[in-house]
Amino acid sequence: MPYIEFKGKQIELDEDGYIQNLDDWTPELAEYMAQQDGLTLTEQHWEVINFLRDYYQKYQIAPMIKILVKEMAKMFGPDKGNTKYLYGLFPDGPAKQACRYAGLPKPTGCV
Repeated sequence: MPYIEFKGKQIELDEDGYIQNLDDWTPELAEYMAQQDGLTLTEQHWEVINFLRDYYQKYQIAPMIKILVKEMAKMFGPDKGNTKYLYGLFPDGPAKQACRYAGLPKPTGCV
């Protein structure tokens, strides 16, 4: 099982790099994972990450991109609820990359 070393602890990951134990997630770990990908998380990134964590807590599933866009548009309006905006923040795929930073499982429908 792959893992990352963070603050003296081994965090188990699945084969796609998603945290195995959701309780291992911290905002600092999200920042670290983003830095490993060459990203610095901004307030806009955190808006999406926190939205995803709330969504997961409510529905027990990580949303695929289509649902993420639709739900973001409902909550934040069309300027933030569109694929262009979300891909600008998470170029490796808004649902996939943002869910990884949010400590959630890989979204359904993502390859």
